[in-house]
Amino acid sequence: QDQFVESGGGKVQQGGSLRLSCEASIWSFYAYTMGWYRQNPGEAREWVALIDPDGLTDYKDFVKGRFTISRDNGKNMVYLQMDTLKPEDTAVYYCNRHHTQGPWGQGTQVTVSP
Repeated sequence: QDQFVESGGGKVQQGGSLRLSCEASIWSFYAYTMGWYRQNPGEAREWVALIDPDGLTDYKDFVKGRFTISRDNGKNMVYLQMDTLKPEDTAVYYCNRHHTQGPWGQGTQVTVSP
């Protein structure tokens, strides 16, 4: 069964950085567009960064220039480098396939203090 395990979250001050990692246990990882998503309690989960099989990336406007998504197809890993963090980036972060999502992992909590 598909499985996604996120790690790397933590508590940082505004302006700080974190690097999230996601290990994806899925077949043909290299063939899928992968995404990082975030969610706060009571709110819908939303994607923040995508990377397609060719390495092309897309970002929501509110993270452009601050977040960088990357992948390692040899290791079935997806990463999210988060710089210049803001308090509004506080959320639980998840990874998943973008177009045919599998079961959600536990996510990793990111907390940014003012």
